[in-house]
This record gives sequence, structure tokens and C-alpha cells, in this order.
Amino acid sequence: MEKRLSEMRYGEKGVIKNVDEDLKEKIAGMGIRIGKEIEMITKQPMRGPVVVLVDGARTSLGRNISNRINVEVKE
Repeated sequence: MEKRLSEMRYGEKGVIKNVDEDLKEKIAGMGIRIGKEIEMITKQPMRGPVVVLVDGARTSLGRNISNRINVEVKE
């Protein structure tokens, strides 16, 4: 099932399927690229940032950015 990164539940894993074009270069340096496995670590309340695990590294993303990344979630 495909969903936005911001919609993932805690501990849920998936593979990045799509990133908005204007965002690709900005987040590529964080290891967030199409085809990479990603895991949701935590979400801050009140539309705060999300923390994800990519290649063994934790990365924090603003909610507006995580809304623009689609992930194929493992069921």
C-alpha cells in the first residue's frame, strides 16, 4: 500500500517510491532517495517534524516535506 511518509505509523517500514521533483536534490544528501528503505521512528504532535531511519541514520523532516514523499509500505 502506498501512502505519504507523514501518514506512516511508528515502527512502520517501507520503500520510497516518489518524491516531488523540486524536493529531490534537497533531501538526497540525507539519504532519502527513491528505492531506499525507510522506517518511521517518531512523529511530533501538532504538525511537528517526523524522525525517520534511513541507512542506519536518524533524520528529522518537517511535516510539509514528509507530505511530499510517497512510500510503499510493507504489510
